[in-house]
Amino acid sequence: MIDQIRYIDLTGDVLLSSGTVAYLGAFTVDYRLQCQKQWQVLCNEKNIPCSSDFTLSNTLGDPVKIRAWQIAGLPIDSFSVDNGIIVSNSRRWALMIDPQRQANKWVKNMEKTNKLSVIKLSDTHYVRTLENAIQLGTPVLLENIGEELDAFIEPILLKLTFKQQGVEYMKLGENIIEYSKDFRFYITTRLRNPHYLPEVAVKVCLLNFMITPLGLQDQLLGIVAAKEKPELEEKKNELIVESAANKKQLKEIEDKILEVLSKSEGNILEDETAINILSSSKDLSEEISEKQKIASATEMQIDSTRVGYKPVAVHSAVVFFCISDLANIEPMYQYSLIWFINLYVQSIAKSQKSEDLEERIKNIIEHFTVSIYNNVCRSLFEKDKLLFSLLLTVGIMKGKDQIDDEVWRFLLTGGVALDNPHPNPAPDWLSDKSWAELVRASSLTNLKGLMEHVRENFSKWKLIYDSVRPHEEKLPDSWSMLMGLDRMVILRCLRPDKIVPAVQEFIVENMGRTFIEPPTFDLGRSYNDSSCCAPLIFVLSPGADPMAGLLKFADDVGMGGTSIQTISLGQGQGPIAAKMISQAITDGTWVVLQNCHLATSWMPALEKICEEVIVPENTNDKFRLWLTSYPSEKFPVSILQNGIKMTNEPPKGVRANLLRSYLNDPISDPAFFSSCRKPEIWQKMLFGLCFFHAIVQERRNFGPLGWNIPYEFNESDLRISMRQIQMFLNEYEEIPFEALTYLTGECNYGGRVTDDKDRRLLLSLLSVFYSKDIEQDKYMLSYIEYLRSLPITTHPEVFGLHENADITKDNQETNQLFTGVLLTLPREAGGGGKSPQKTVEDLAQDILTKLPSDFDVEEVMKIYPVLYEESMNTVLRQELIRFNRYGSMFCVALLRLKNACLSVLAAGKL
Repeated sequence: MIDQIRYIDLTGDVLLSSGTVAYLGAFTVDYRLQCQKQWQVLCNEKNIPCSSDFTLSNTLGDPVKIRAWQIAGLPIDSFSVDNGIIVSNSRRWALMIDPQRQANKWVKNMEKTNKLSVIKLSDTHYVRTLENAIQLGTPVLLENIGEELDAFIEPILLKLTFKQQGVEYMKLGENIIEYSKDFRFYITTRLRNPHYLPEVAVKVCLLNFMITPLGLQDQLLGIVAAKEKPELEEKKNELIVESAANKKQLKEIEDKILEVLSKSEGNILEDETAINILSSSKDLSEEISEKQKIASATEMQIDSTRVGYKPVAVHSAVVFFCISDLANIEPMYQYSLIWFINLYVQSIAKSQKSEDLEERIKNIIEHFTVSIYNNVCRSLFEKDKLLFSLLLTVGIMKGKDQIDDEVWRFLLTGGVALDNPHPNPAPDWLSDKSWAELVRASSLTNLKGLMEHVRENFSKWKLIYDSVRPHEEKLPDSWSMLMGLDRMVILRCLRPDKIVPAVQEFIVENMGRTFIEPPTFDLGRSYNDSSCCAPLIFVLSPGADPMAGLLKFADDVGMGGTSIQTISLGQGQGPIAAKMISQAITDGTWVVLQNCHLATSWMPALEKICEEVIVPENTNDKFRLWLTSYPSEKFPVSILQNGIKMTNEPPKGVRANLLRSYLNDPISDPAFFSSCRKPEIWQKMLFGLCFFHAIVQERRNFGPLGWNIPYEFNESDLRISMRQIQMFLNEYEEIPFEALTYLTGECNYGGRVTDDKDRRLLLSLLSVFYSKDIEQDKYMLSYIEYLRSLPITTHPEVFGLHENADITKDNQETNQLFTGVLLTLPREAGGGGKSPQKTVEDLAQDILTKLPSDFDVEEVMKIYPVLYEESMNTVLRQELIRFNRYGSMFCVALLRLKNACLSVLAAGKL
């Protein structure tokens, strides 16, 4: 009966399968399922029979083949299995969007025994490799392509073959070669969201191979189980291979039986050979079935043990997707799955052991989360470190179903600004924008009645609005019970300038204080985490120059002098850099390539060197490749993913800035710190200089209130001023404050200052620290411990500014934070929110209803006829015609804008 139903439904199922293979490869799993459901509805409306539980694997999948794919490295989730089916069934060659190298690994393993050739468009001999493979009928994998394809491979993509004397040929360039039907062609790209022109997209089968949460969870579960219970994991892998072999053998037996039945002539009972074959096949089939039952039972027992570690895998998969979204904020924030898994394995090994499973899981999760935070933070700009902490916190809480997606979206956007029919109850202090947001917030589940309460008790809410620290105030009446994001939504409406400290509190409450205190820059730790084959990349920001610190570090580890070579890239410098690298990997020295962003045309050559030349078997263990670059979309993704990235800009906040100064060279060097003859006054003046350095940098955040012109004060200003203090203290009995003030204020820092008012301010700030009062006992401090006790957020009075100076700066930080988070979010609404398409349509409709109607020109002309004596009536008529035309043009423009927005939203699902 079931088979009969499936037979009837086959027409619709094949139709849906064909549509999936032809059109849906490039889309995400959610969008594929959505389209398939819509197609099912259409099939039912058109009376085309199809399965209610349609899946691509049930219709086109071969279980034996799928199991073989999974053994070769294809993830086990249904999305990845569907991808495998699309690759094997599509008439066009597959171009796989593969940032995590999943498809790459699968194709290499699957085709290893078939003499697979792996090529890149940058290879010098890739044409010859392709020609040979086409003639011999062997597979080819073209990897790491960009957004454009070489015109040479167009005949291969279009399968432009022709026959001569019964033999199939293909013209490649100027050559005509024999075309083998066994030839297979795979293409992969590392780009996360490539934009292929239509003329490229129609020649290939675009396929989204980005890893899914389920697929990653299974991988991570396998790793943690293999490390914690190696004997069980080994047994499971044996069972998987055995099960695949059993299923393959059963399939072969079934095929053999069908062949015997189809070839048998007359009465099969009289055919002794056929009976013997059927009998032996039956015995073998029963034997294999019994083995399969035992294997399945054993596998279930193993799975029940493995599943105990599932919380680790689920948590870690959530963390990975938080990291992968960072590339939407900044192109340099690229991290590979291999890098992630290496950290994961390290955490399993280094985290505290325990016999208690729950305790052990907790230890692994805590160690891994902190490890990821520290490793990612060192590669982020200061502006994005809190953003990453928030993404990590919300991502982990979402994984535990602790976040209402509608509230989260509202916090980031303030809702959609439609018409507000409710009048503002307190326009003297509450802005219309804030009131409109409060009205919209009242539609959220936990904030129903908020608008009415504010309207009836606005004097109570004014206390929150007027507070210096509104994020710490208790909300009026029953609203005091609000927690987390709900509370932050109200703060966003009333005082958005205090969202950043509220976010910090939210992170501390849910994750711990560690996650709002980014680690200070530590070149030694980054070096220890590196290897001879992993480049170390300084991601530059204005005013940052890591070279002095790098050269000092090279001296400290015995790689100074001739052991380190530097070159600034630019026109014609690429071949010289390549020779340097070639020599250094043999000699075991260091090479520093500065300003990679200025040599974008040479970056593909550098990528090839990193992948093919700097390999373990050819490279001296002491060799290191250091790169410096400003953010650039042209920087090779593979280098970013596999390298160790570092930023070296001033940390955010006076506290972090002071800690950075004290924990880095030269203060961190005991020889330098203890080499002054007057240790007490030396330490006081050093602290004063570091505090001054932090203040002049942090004042830039206040815009024109801080400095008329934003200056890029940097570490070199601080470093030379320190050395001058030490020199003067060692050489003079009396402290020459005037000379030190001149050198630090007029030369070192003042040399950058061009505005006379800014120079005056700089000297005034410096006079607070370069003063005879510093010799008194009241200036005494215990430095590092004191610095750690300072508040994370600095009060404006520290900079000599009024407390209201913070408002503009804090509003900018809030907008920057929310804009960054929005870049990482999918373009689909979650929870009970409206879809983006519906929101766009509602906005367009709302705007259209507010437009005035066209003027009735004929009616106006009756009242104000065009007369010689009334020339202004002519002008009136012309203006009315123009106004009506303008209204029509505006409506057309609005409709076009709406359609463009809807197109962008659809494209965003790629």
